[in-house]
Parts: sequence; structure tokens; C-alpha cells
Amino acid sequence: MISVAASLQLWLLLLLAGALDRLVGDPISWPHPVQAMGWAIQRLRAPGERWAGDHPLRLRLVGMALTALVVSVSGLAGWSLERLALGSAPALPMPSPLAWLGLPVLMVALASALAAGSLETAVRAVLAPISAPPCPEADEEEAGLEAGRRQLALIVGRDVQGLSREEVMRGVAETAAENAVDGLFGPLFWMLTGAGLWSALGVADGVPGPLSLAWMYKAASTLDSMLGYRRGRLRWLGTAGARLDDLLTWLPARLVAFSLPAAAGRVGESLRLGREALRQGRADPSPNAGVSMAAFALAAGVQLGGVNHYGGVARAKPILGRGYPSADPAAIARILRLTARLEALWLALTLPLLLSLSQVQ
Repeated sequence: MISVAASLQLWLLLLLAGALDRLVGDPISWPHPVQAMGWAIQRLRAPGERWAGDHPLRLRLVGMALTALVVSVSGLAGWSLERLALGSAPALPMPSPLAWLGLPVLMVALASALAAGSLETAVRAVLAPISAPPCPEADEEEAGLEAGRRQLALIVGRDVQGLSREEVMRGVAETAAENAVDGLFGPLFWMLTGAGLWSALGVADGVPGPLSLAWMYKAASTLDSMLGYRRGRLRWLGTAGARLDDLLTWLPARLVAFSLPAAAGRVGESLRLGREALRQGRADPSPNAGVSMAAFALAAGVQLGGVNHYGGVARAKPILGRGYPSADPAAIARILRLTARLEALWLALTLPLLLSLSQVQ
């Protein structure tokens, strides 16, 4: 284990990483670890598919090998950067020049695993052209709606052509709710888990830390987003990545369901609302997306779900938060505020946990 002072320093590093993520987000012109993960997936997929052809068993084997390789290399890259950043010191704080140089690099790398800032920016980019009151000029109103549809298409997989203003609002709200777990609370959970391992077991002896676990989660999430589709060869090729992502997101999604009411100021209803989110989310094909959206629907008081179209095919999603008003700019703003409050709550609760795991010196 490490000292109390070292655990406090580690917690401050996580806090600064979260603040940096919200302040800067993911600038398009900057290199990002997910880009490297996506490049590796594409390069490895092609020869694997050539060997497997249309054989389901071979495609599953390729998917398993691809998943194991990308996730393990991502974790190793994070672990190596942790070693370099800490100057191979046995515990924090580290006096070596390499450590003082490496800590800011580690903070930036940790921030890259979080997506709260980029998610909020993307949501607001959709809302900007359509959230104003209806314009007397029909052409201008339609132009704003079309601009909103184009922005929405960048962050959702559903068809956006011809969506009404209300449907675009629902799409934004659902994206903000679902991706709060995939983009923020999933990697944050594993980041905090890595910090807990360091506090309990120490930095030495090759213990994986917050960055290595967070990047492993991001690799699984990237595999799911690129290959996790039930069509063509991906029905078999993407199975391993999708299942691993489901597994790694299972606990964070349920922690969100039971802790989000506290962020909404409804601590006494945490158990009831958490159970209700699990019940409503169970109808969704995804074991985690439905739970995440149901939790935000109940906490923010907004109805989500309904019929979406994918490649021209209609798919009915379960109604979540039935009876609440439909999504509008105010409801979407509540979802974003709840996300920020819950992130702060998780970080605040982590501090006493890390201190309790550390060694009193």
C-alpha cells in the first residue's frame, strides 16, 4: 500500500484529469488514443477476414484474437506510460525529475479516457440550431432543423432524415443518457478501480493503475462501436468485443442507476429509483444502454424511447420514464447537469476510500 499523502496526491491527479476533460474535451486536431485503437482494429481486421471468409467459427476466433490483442496492448501501453510517468518509483510522491515531468503527461492521458467534455460539446452542437423558439420564417426554421439533424447524425446510429424537432430532441437526450455511461462513467469506474489497487497494493510490482485499466475499457468500447453489429460477418466477428464491453460496463451502469438519484437530490429514493431503472431497462436489447437511459429518464423526469429507424428498418425501443414530458432543451440540460454532479459525487466518495486503503505514515 502507499501512504495517505500519496493517496491524496493520486486523487488530486484524477480530479485534475476530470477537470481537464471538461475544460478541453477532445480537440479534433489533437491525436487521441481511441484513434490508435481504431487504426489497429481496422488493420488487423482485414487479414483476419481474408483468412476466415464467411465461416462463423473462424470469424469468432478472429474476433476473439483481435479483442485479446487490442485490449491487452492498450492496457500495456497505459501501464508503460504509468511506469514512465512515475519514474519507476515504489510509491508516490516521486521526487525524480522524470516523475515531475511525467505526472502532467499522465494527467493528460487520463483525461483522454474520459468523454464528458466532448459529449457535452456534441450535444450542444445539435441543440444550438434547433433550440431557439420557432421562427416565423418557415425556411429559416427548417434550415436550423436540418443543421441539427446533420449534427445528430455525427453521434447516433439511427437514420436522421426527416426527423421532426421533437424526434431530434429525443435523439439528443437518449445519446446524452446512454453515452454518459459508455463515455464517462464506464472508464471513470475502471480508472478509480486502478487508483484503489494502487492505494491498497502499492505502485510497485507491476500493479495496473488507473490509466491501464481505463485504456483497456476504452479498447473494448471501441471494438464494440466498430464491430459490435448484428449484420453480415460482424454477427460473429464482433461478438467477443461486444460481450467484453457489456461485461466491463455492467457494474458501472448499475452503479449509475443507484447513485444518480443522489446527484438529483433524491437520496432517499436511490434504492427505489435504481430498482425501477433496472426493471425498465431490462426490455432494451442492450444489457446496459437501457439501464443507463432509464436511470436518466427517471432522475431527469423525461420520457425516452420509441421507434427509431436504422438503415430504413423500424425498431421499437422500450418507453422509459413513461408519463414524463417529452425531451426538450430543459430536460437535456438537466441530463447534462446530472452527469456533471454524479461525476463530482463519484470523485468525492473516492477520496475517503483511497485514504482508507492507504497506509498511515
